Amino acid sequence: MQALRPHVYWAQRHGEIYLRVEISDAQSLSIGVEENILHFKGQGHGAKGENEYEFSLEFLKPVKPEVKHKSTQRQVNITVKKQEHVWWDRLTKQEKKPLFLAPDFDRWLDESDAEMELREKEEKMNKISIESRVRKDPFLGLKKGFLFMYNLVQFLGYSWIFVNMTVRLFILGQDSFYDTFHTIADVMYFCQMLAIMEVINPAVGLVKTGIMPAFIQVMGRNFILFVIFGTLADMQNKPVVFFVFYLWSMIEIFRYPFYMLVCIDTEWKLLTWLKYTIWIPLYPLGVLAEAVAVIQSIPIFDETKLLSIPVPKAIGTSLSFSFILQLYLVIMFLGLFINFRHLFKQRTRRFRTKKRKAN
Repeated sequence: MQALRPHVYWAQRHGEIYLRVEISDAQSLSIGVEENILHFKGQGHGAKGENEYEFSLEFLKPVKPEVKHKSTQRQVNITVKKQEHVWWDRLTKQEKKPLFLAPDFDRWLDESDAEMELREKEEKMNKISIESRVRKDPFLGLKKGFLFMYNLVQFLGYSWIFVNMTVRLFILGQDSFYDTFHTIADVMYFCQMLAIMEVINPAVGLVKTGIMPAFIQVMGRNFILFVIFGTLADMQNKPVVFFVFYLWSMIEIFRYPFYMLVCIDTEWKLLTWLKYTIWIPLYPLGVLAEAVAVIQSIPIFDETKLLSIPVPKAIGTSLSFSFILQLYLVIMFLGLFINFRHLFKQRTRRFRTKKRKAN
């Protein structure tokens, strides 16, 4: 009587052969390699119902005699190691493939894909090895906890500002432009004073990022908030305050949640994309709104002589603060260029890395 053959599916890597034998609830298994031939025999439910199944395969090239197998309720998985780490053109020595044998497309890779998989495994092992040699920071948990709470507080603050301004805009329309400062300023003062931590954190090594981009943004915003808006009552009722505050908060309600997730080693892809993309239109618009505020404040400073610097009579009566503001406008757009280039490099590096991993 001819022996019954089960359905067998195979795949390979450079160093191993994988076989999947379609026999469920297999019992009395006998699996081994002799003279480069794999012999299989077992009882179970296969293509011909509940029976005893067996098959033999003579491999194309030498394999090691040790065979690993694992039986599940659905199938028997077999792993055979090659003598040499080379890619085989086919599985068996005979050119004609046995009828019961087919590719295992769930595990199938071509040679280039297998090389990439092997390279990724080696890189992962090297990374683990390096990480195991690096001394772990005993205060890492405390640092992450502090950064998480900082970003959470800032997110709540800017979310309150954004939602409050949006609701007032829908209810009051353009009338909400003129009392934005008196409604929002206290929370904005708090958030922007707290934002000084974004300069301190990299300075003390709490986060690994450049100090200069954070310094330009934080100090630039605080100059607008405390000097332009805070010292001039005539500026506090102007619509430009609404646009400055709204653009600031719109950026931050995406930035701070992203950093919160980083603290807990989590990523939300949509939020990541927004964090690295939404600044492209909003950041230049924010700087433009700040520039409008500075330009509108110049005649007020000229008229009130507020913050003007006294000079010797031989030179003149005083150095108007408006002259400093004109210099500040130049510095502001220089800072825009520096930060825009920094943010664009971050975005390119982030998504280039993601694309490589995806490929």
